[in-house]
Amino acid sequence: MTLIYAFVWFLVMLPDYREPVLGSVIMASMVAWTAFTIWRYSKPSGRTKRLVLLDQFVTTGLFGLCYFVLTEHQLEQGLPTVVTMWHASMVTAAAVRCGMPGGFVSGAAAASANFAMRGYIDPNMWMDTALHLVIGLLLGLASETAKRSTQRLARALRAEAATAERERLARDIHDSVLQVLARVRRRGGELGGEAAELATMAGEQETALRALVSTGPAERGGTSTDLAARLRAFEGTGVNVSVPATEVTLPAETVTTLYSVTSEALQNVAEHAGPEAHAWILLEDLGSEIVLSVRDNGPGIPEGRLEEAVAAGRMGVAQSIRGRVESLGGTVTLDTSAGEGTEWEIHLTRADSRDRAVHSGARERGNY
Repeated sequence: MTLIYAFVWFLVMLPDYREPVLGSVIMASMVAWTAFTIWRYSKPSGRTKRLVLLDQFVTTGLFGLCYFVLTEHQLEQGLPTVVTMWHASMVTAAAVRCGMPGGFVSGAAAASANFAMRGYIDPNMWMDTALHLVIGLLLGLASETAKRSTQRLARALRAEAATAERERLARDIHDSVLQVLARVRRRGGELGGEAAELATMAGEQETALRALVSTGPAERGGTSTDLAARLRAFEGTGVNVSVPATEVTLPAETVTTLYSVTSEALQNVAEHAGPEAHAWILLEDLGSEIVLSVRDNGPGIPEGRLEEAVAAGRMGVAQSIRGRVESLGGTVTLDTSAGEGTEWEIHLTRADSRDRAVHSGARERGNY
């Protein structure tokens, strides 16, 4: 469209040009370059920064040659050059390909070339300058917004496809593989001996398989993960999981640590509470704070048992649970007594869970 506009003005002013032959060469070059860039930009492989940079040089060069085509009177009167509005095509190309920074730099270059050719400053020159800069900034902003929207849409489509496939797998295996693994785990624990070892392996595979079909797809290059989806993997025989219906997004390292803490707590239930014990996992998203609770109805921890374990050099609870939570800047509370089960309650601040170092505390019912 800008080429058509420039061509009309070229026909009108051609008889008055100082060098009409050079003006004709410039117009022919504009037609050829426009055809070439339309062809290249129509293909994704052709929309390169190198071509955009070359576009800047070609357009600016043709604009500079207009100085030898127009008469002194035409330049002083502010009459259009041969390229006229076509000059702005390099700004649009830079803005679309390189965003706001590219559009601004190209607009500034076009305005500077215009000032250099005319040799004076007036309101019309300032208006042309503003138009070049505004075109570059607005089209750059639109381009950046469109790219971000396209990326978000692509991620959403990938997540939707992955979720549909995961749900299909979950339906197919829930009534077969998972139930068999859960039965092997439960029955093996009851039989003891070598069967208990098989029960442990079956339980590990059941947890891994549940994680595979319940967790959301990981974003490449992403830094956050849905904690709620990870915790749903623990749902099974003897374990109830209650999490928010919406995503509870945390840094991936934080989610991995909390998942390991929960796994350690459940492992303690399996080892010390007996095959008939039941466990409950509760996750609460309070906005600025995450609260994770793991409770069981086992025999509880007798008074003094943890001190004995520490004295004997067994640091499992301190390092596996308290140490991991402390490393996130969170606090952990242990509530237990003989015959009344055990509950771990973890509090983690969202905003600065990585940066703050806070002291964790532990309290229990009774005299512990």
